[in-house]
Amino acid sequence: MPDARLRLRPWATLGFLLLGALLQLNCSLRKFAIGKLGDALAQSGSTYASDDDPELVKDALPFALKLIEGLLEQRPEHRGLLLAAAGGFTQYAYAFVQQPSEETDSLDAEGAAALRLRARNLYLRARDYGMRGLEAAHPDFGRSLHADAAAALGGTQASDVPFLYWTAVSWGAAISLSKDDPDRLADLPLMESLVRRALQLDEAFDFGALHEFMITFEGSRSDTMGGSTARARQHFQRATQLSEGRRAAPYVALAESVSVRLQDRAEFETLLKKALAVDVNARPEWRLSNLVMQRRARWLLGRADYLFVD
Repeated sequence: MPDARLRLRPWATLGFLLLGALLQLNCSLRKFAIGKLGDALAQSGSTYASDDDPELVKDALPFALKLIEGLLEQRPEHRGLLLAAAGGFTQYAYAFVQQPSEETDSLDAEGAAALRLRARNLYLRARDYGMRGLEAAHPDFGRSLHADAAAALGGTQASDVPFLYWTAVSWGAAISLSKDDPDRLADLPLMESLVRRALQLDEAFDFGALHEFMITFEGSRSDTMGGSTARARQHFQRATQLSEGRRAAPYVALAESVSVRLQDRAEFETLLKKALAVDVNARPEWRLSNLVMQRRARWLLGRADYLFVD
């Protein structure tokens, strides 16, 4: 059977030929054309999100992301492209780099470490695109955030929530893979300020995505580090309410953070079985995400004897 990446190469060639043709146009017409193409690419995420073949998406995404980066070189402040880059690199890093690193760690520690480093770098790239999106609407946002986070975030609006979310998620993921880097860990309060501002502006964003993030953020930290299993459960209840129980992510997040932390194996297994019972076809726009999270649920169930001490 031909390699999937070989089947994608003609499309990759076509995309770069199209980008090359756009660059030959005069300046004003080029900007207009690239802007239109950028708008189309920025809105194409649903095509990937509804796919039922994660491996196909894994092979296709790198080309799409590099095409977006090529367009951003011509339109560096295009917010649609910046948002697509922030979200795209974050999701690719989690589903196809970080998760495989964890699955193979016991078999190839050195290879898994290399994958974790790559995932961290991809998360930081996503974080930078998200920050650029915020700065496109709020000049000098990054510097202001470090100088006075409350003042910088006070100027953000509901339209900024997608950027606040993806910047926080990618930043938080990079921090979680940098436990040996004190400077990176010092950024945790800034990351937290972004997601809490997003919750203030639109707590129901993307059917509970912010609450899904907060399940892990609150549940995986000890009380002395500012975490809270009680607050994690509150976010779980709100996330499942907003998604009507049709997303696997909240169940996996609560099981992996709170259930493991409290050594409650019964709850752990119940939650993961609920994640596996989610109908991936009930909401096509969540199909790929649910398939990725169900894969993680099966992997976690297989590690139960390692995660729990009888």
